[in-house]
Amino acid sequence: MDSSRHAQTARKTPKTKKAVAKRSGSAKVKQTKKMSSSTTVPPPATTTATTAAPAEDVPVVPETTVPTTATTTPAVATPLPAADATTTASASSGTPQKPTSTASTASGGALDLTSSDYYWNSYSHYSIHEEMLKDHVRTDSYRRAIMAPGVVKGKVVVDVGCGTGILSLFCASAGAKKVYAIDCAEIIEQAKIIVKANRFEDVIVLIKGKVEDVELPEKCDVLISEWMGYFLMYESMLDSVITARDKWLKPDGIVLPDKCSLHIAGIEDAEYRNTKIDWWNSVYGYNMSCIREIALSEPLVDVAEANMITTNELFMKEFNVMAATHDDMKWESGFQLKALREEYCHALCVWFDVEFSQSHVMFSTGPRSKYTHWKQAVLYLREPVSMRRGETLSGNLVCTPNKKNPRDLDIQLKYDFVGRYQEVHVQQTFYMH
Repeated sequence: MDSSRHAQTARKTPKTKKAVAKRSGSAKVKQTKKMSSSTTVPPPATTTATTAAPAEDVPVVPETTVPTTATTTPAVATPLPAADATTTASASSGTPQKPTSTASTASGGALDLTSSDYYWNSYSHYSIHEEMLKDHVRTDSYRRAIMAPGVVKGKVVVDVGCGTGILSLFCASAGAKKVYAIDCAEIIEQAKIIVKANRFEDVIVLIKGKVEDVELPEKCDVLISEWMGYFLMYESMLDSVITARDKWLKPDGIVLPDKCSLHIAGIEDAEYRNTKIDWWNSVYGYNMSCIREIALSEPLVDVAEANMITTNELFMKEFNVMAATHDDMKWESGFQLKALREEYCHALCVWFDVEFSQSHVMFSTGPRSKYTHWKQAVLYLREPVSMRRGETLSGNLVCTPNKKNPRDLDIQLKYDFVGRYQEVHVQQTFYMH
């Protein structure tokens, strides 16, 4: 999905998504410091520290309340080059009817914007699309998957969240019979110009509207979307992809990509923690630790270097897009992370892999792989955990769409550790808003 969904860091500026933290400047490569008898500062071996984190200790990050009474949604779908998509061909001609959107059109005057409206508007600026298009791992993986023999050629394709139209252009270049490109953001107006400039207006039909409102004249053989967000599910479009699949995909059709999997590992990150989180404990000699609690509740989206990994890398959960349901937007997974060396574990690092099974193409957003604009999601533990090689940190993650804005996430983390230096039993709540 070239357009409609992600958030924060370079994809969205901090002024539009403040709750997902970001390191200032470029990420630095950190040299991992191995613990030894001369350099470590573990808790006394004779003391067992049990840390509990009651729910009330974790402050709720304030949310912007916006009206939810908006009744205006994008205008009627417009295939190029025609200006009106509501005209239908005669039934005797056998020509498919032009697609339409059932969304109502703004009739002037001030509009009440919902959180969904702000979401779509945020994807109308070209800079967001520039970063995604320059992500070579992401964009070239989609290109190779589309160009694979027998995947798209001669078939009807639906592109959910088309943005600038890059995936639709790939499909047209690969010989698709027809491409229906859908997006709700204003960037689709630029996509219309792009499609015409590249002379694909006879193949690509651009439709402004939400998947839930749009009607197409035919079923599709291929459903494609770049729907993934930070932490895989943050501001993702999986919900819309599932709706599109159930509405338009033929029984023998395919979805690109069709599989995504989540992975986790423990990392050492004393540098960031000391300068951005623990720093609040004493600011010019004053106790401002209440802000530290807020900082802890905000996942960081940034690059974690491979040498920061201190535990095994664990597969958590797979999402089969061909079979996923709307209930899968909420998920839960347990984990057991075993220390690879004697070191502090400051945070948990989460990333995802993407697979195009039919094309035999895949890519990873993990710390050992090439950079992608998704980076990784980092959840900082309430206190560093001092681990010896072979000791295990066990826990459970529960990810739930936020009740007010389902594109935001509420993440519950529970973990337990009993080691030589520490014993901890902690519950934390994180907010990706």
